[in-house]
Amino acid sequence: MHVLIAIGFILLGAVIGSFLNVCIYRLPRERSIVSPPSACPECGKPIRFYDNIPVLSYLLLKGKCRDCGAPISARYPMVEAVTAAFFFLLYMKLGLTLETVVFLLFVSALIAISFIDLELRIIPDVLSIGGVIVGFLFSLARPFFRDMDPKFGILDSLYGILLGGGILFGIAWTYQLLTKREGMGGGDIKLLAMIGAFCGMKGVVFSLMAGSILGTAVGVPLMLVKGKDGKYAIPFGPFLSLGALVYVYAGDRIIDPFLRFLEST
Repeated sequence: MHVLIAIGFILLGAVIGSFLNVCIYRLPRERSIVSPPSACPECGKPIRFYDNIPVLSYLLLKGKCRDCGAPISARYPMVEAVTAAFFFLLYMKLGLTLETVVFLLFVSALIAISFIDLELRIIPDVLSIGGVIVGFLFSLARPFFRDMDPKFGILDSLYGILLGGGILFGIAWTYQLLTKREGMGGGDIKLLAMIGAFCGMKGVVFSLMAGSILGTAVGVPLMLVKGKDGKYAIPFGPFLSLGALVYVYAGDRIIDPFLRFLEST
């Protein structure tokens, strides 16, 4: 039964990933995610149901539209596969619990935000601000969750929102004051506030530190290759999201040994 449920989560993740692809394409373009049905962006022909099977259809079609032969972005199967993998990992960590439902929503939002930010350098408010509201509302029930910290509740979520939004706002304001140019968009500030709503202050600090380390590791070599004298714009949202994902799946295993080490010194 455990294996069947795990497979079910993988399939569910792939299907949700297919829906996230719709959100990734349509939300920043201010189009409905409900209608019209999915169609090829080149020829406009509706996509047949058997050409819309997550990952598999992309492979069978060899990455091309059946009608016009236009290439299909590799982002589509990538999002589906990544979502399926994260859903599986989340089930393995939390099982069939209320926490799983909450963090399935959180992880899905982070995936959509990351790919939108990578492509267009924006984070739609409907995802970030909407995520803040949803995360805060779920905090009402969090004290009753079995596997998470029973002390996590309304105040933890509220403090996370304030800390998350406040930290990046302060950094962005200071950077702009010193350099006279914008270094961090408002979307990143709202994203970290959303992370705070779901993960509290500890999650905010962890995500910011992990995101900064990952962003530096990727960004510095990229800026050197691009030769932009350190001014090459790199979206920070995907790194913050990745830091939050690491926190959800392994944050305690990383933080607790570090805290014990500090206490022993």
